[in-house]
Amino acid sequence: MIPLEDARTRILAALRPTAAETVALAEGWGRVLAQPVMARLTQPPADVSAMDGYAVRAADAVAGARLAVVGAAPAGHPYPGEIGPGQAVRIFTGGFVPQGADGILLQEDAEAQDGQVTVRESVQPSRWIRRQGLDFAAGEVLLPAGRRLTARDIGLAAAANHPWLAVHRRPRIGILATGDEIALPGEPIPAGGIVSSNAHALAALVRAGGGDPLVLPIVADDRDAIAAAAAAARGCDLLATTGGASVGEHDLIQSALGEEGFALDFWKIAMRPGKPLIWGRLGATPVLGLPGNPVSALVCGVQFLLPALAVLSGLPAAPPPTILVRTGAALPANDQRFDHLRSSLAPDSDGRLVATPFAMQDSSMMKTLARAEALILRAPFAPALPAGAEVEAIALGPLGI
Repeated sequence: MIPLEDARTRILAALRPTAAETVALAEGWGRVLAQPVMARLTQPPADVSAMDGYAVRAADAVAGARLAVVGAAPAGHPYPGEIGPGQAVRIFTGGFVPQGADGILLQEDAEAQDGQVTVRESVQPSRWIRRQGLDFAAGEVLLPAGRRLTARDIGLAAAANHPWLAVHRRPRIGILATGDEIALPGEPIPAGGIVSSNAHALAALVRAGGGDPLVLPIVADDRDAIAAAAAAARGCDLLATTGGASVGEHDLIQSALGEEGFALDFWKIAMRPGKPLIWGRLGATPVLGLPGNPVSALVCGVQFLLPALAVLSGLPAAPPPTILVRTGAALPANDQRFDHLRSSLAPDSDGRLVATPFAMQDSSMMKTLARAEALILRAPFAPALPAGAEVEAIALGPLGI
């Protein structure tokens, strides 16, 4: 068995980002930039008013002065002339500040009558003017390559006049569930069989990680059938199998793929749940062999498949993000395997997050995993801890799974 961190490092080091493609700006949310977004214009393009009022010369706009209103500058309709001494131009938020003006008289500080405006409060130079380029300048890098785009980023790219974006192609992940005993939901269940949850759960995890899942038909415990199904996924960026990764007579992933040229990197990880994990390559296709137990498959998905998706998508290699929480129960000393305790997560009376592990931690219990909000992480040989001790955890909600 190898340590969890070593396994993840070896997996991520073997992956490369997908190629770039061009998508419409409206389709950019959640995608990872393959090229930086640079400003194609200056924003704002000229000095603009931040408020409704009057564009004035500050030297003229002292309390009690009366100025002649010579025009208007609403947004989108600049005043064509230049303001002279004793003059003002009616202006609205976003309107270009006319030449000659260096301040804005707020409308609530002014009294307009018969083509003139009386100043009730003196104007400070540059007050309420947004200077040209206040937000960004043409040619400025606004969004770097390797950034997953948020709604805020989409708005910025739009403001910078980008109708198209260069992003990494969504990784295509083949998902192959194996086993004589499993059937898809809604299909006839074989004698002694169960309904397969892994393929659908992993497909959802892939979507949450920004990938496109390709769910292959369930394959029986047959070497030729497994090899044929794996061959159908050779065009994928990664093949994730589930089941057949352990040491039983019907655990055939390694032997079936070995006949097709599968090159094994490692097998078995010192973690719980998820010990029988396989990593290797079938030709040009990386293969991640996940355990058949549903909780084990998804926990391995969190620790390995989501980071792999990030790298394939063009993001930096990194482990899942963690948080510090208080444990809601005493924790026994851990053994040699890195443990993941399915836990609830809630704030205490002081607002601190408390993760309380469920009493039952069996790797077959999907209901427990579905109710879990966090995975308390226990390093190998971690000492016993009392309730209230600080521990590291993975919050599942932010992962979208």
